Amino acid sequence: MKTPPNNAEAERAVLGSILLDTAGRGDDRVMDSCLAGGLVPESFYDPRNRTIFNTMLKLNREGKPLDALVLMERLRNDNVLEAVGGAGYVQSLIDQTPTTAHAEHYISIVRGKHLRRTMIERATTVVEKCFDENRNPDPQAVLGEAEKSFLEIGVSGSKTVSWSSAVDESFARLNDMFKSDGTTFEGLSTGLRHLDEKLMGLKPAEMIVIAARPSVGKTSLAMNIAEACALGQMLTLGGGGYPPVKADGGKRHPVMIFSLEMPVEALTKRMIAGRAHINMWRLNRGLCPKSEKQQLMRNLFTAAGELKDAPIYIDDSAGLDIMDLRARARRAKRQYGIELIVIDYLQLCTCREVSRQANRQIEVSMISQQIKAMAKELKIPVVVLSQLSRANEQRGDRYERPKLSDLRDSGAIEQDADVVFLLRRPSRTPSDPDSGDQQLAIIDVAKNRNGEIGEIKVNFVREYTRFEDRPLDEPEHPEGFQTSEPPPEPGAFVENPLL
Repeated sequence: MKTPPNNAEAERAVLGSILLDTAGRGDDRVMDSCLAGGLVPESFYDPRNRTIFNTMLKLNREGKPLDALVLMERLRNDNVLEAVGGAGYVQSLIDQTPTTAHAEHYISIVRGKHLRRTMIERATTVVEKCFDENRNPDPQAVLGEAEKSFLEIGVSGSKTVSWSSAVDESFARLNDMFKSDGTTFEGLSTGLRHLDEKLMGLKPAEMIVIAARPSVGKTSLAMNIAEACALGQMLTLGGGGYPPVKADGGKRHPVMIFSLEMPVEALTKRMIAGRAHINMWRLNRGLCPKSEKQQLMRNLFTAAGELKDAPIYIDDSAGLDIMDLRARARRAKRQYGIELIVIDYLQLCTCREVSRQANRQIEVSMISQQIKAMAKELKIPVVVLSQLSRANEQRGDRYERPKLSDLRDSGAIEQDADVVFLLRRPSRTPSDPDSGDQQLAIIDVAKNRNGEIGEIKVNFVREYTRFEDRPLDEPEHPEGFQTSEPPPEPGAFVENPLL
């Protein structure tokens, strides 16, 4: 008889990491990793560790903190504290755990040992049935049970969908499109009508990249999209304020924002001022006339009141590790029903799974893969901001139009993303023929895995750091720009240049 595969040190390290992680950070990252990794109480070979992990699961489901004191109190109430070794054993779990940084590795060891024990148990059962010919006279039946038994080991966490059910679901969606009047689409609205028509919404499980050079407005665009989703309203003012999104009747969608660059105070101040149409620069310097201040104050109160009730949740932790970010997103999805995630921005994320000796390209590639995996796991769109390199300014293009290859640090971003926006403002490029139009911003949908690509022209109101739809009757070029094309005949069909 051999001892079944197990690693007592790794089991204690997993339990100790859960306790240390909660005490040090105030969250349940390691526990979330355990659940994502498929750990169950039976994964622990030592009965004491099995009992402790089972108690931790109960506390986690109840939303209670997972520290040593709470754990010991629950074990004492369940009359199992002495059975697991008393308070001394619980404290030893913390003392003998070197670091929580390698928790994923400890989890993989425990999961691997449990998998081996499971295979041994299933194989032993099959061997016994093969020897017992009286009870199992049909070898084909034994073989079928053996195959089923081993295939069930890998079923946990499997998301295989039958082809027939996938076809039925897709047919139902296509049928809904036939019945609609053109105002409904898959996914969430961006708040910009022409961009929605191009994308048909931000679809579930998609990774959407907004890329631009610094100070072009990518953070503003992402925050405007988050505002539109959370409030269920378009970004352009109508006759009676901001109109609701027609696609879903103005429904509000909870949004999670990971702001690795800006603090939460700066984000909220910018969002309130933009929605209220207040120029913060003029206001801070006392340049607003007294006659305007009363109206601006009314706008400010209205905007703050509307945004106060918006289902927006912000995490402004700096230098967040991508595994920590995934764990927090998973928890936000479970607690608040998050339907959209915004990450500002990708190059500020870190990945401790990549060794320090590895170059930055490998690290960014791993971060990009994890973000795409998170979008698929949570089945919600993830908008991630990314920097562009200086290549568009150095290759001799007089218009300095960015390309997909200009995405900074890694080509994996271009590969993993489902949608890529390349944002630019012609007014920042003197050689551009549209440089005289100070409000013009161009969202170049350079990649769209499930739809059209092309440029969308919108307005960027710099004073309010806000994007809005560009009116259809607005001139294509700034005043004074000459074109050789004759005007269209009255009543003739003209293709919309914005679509």
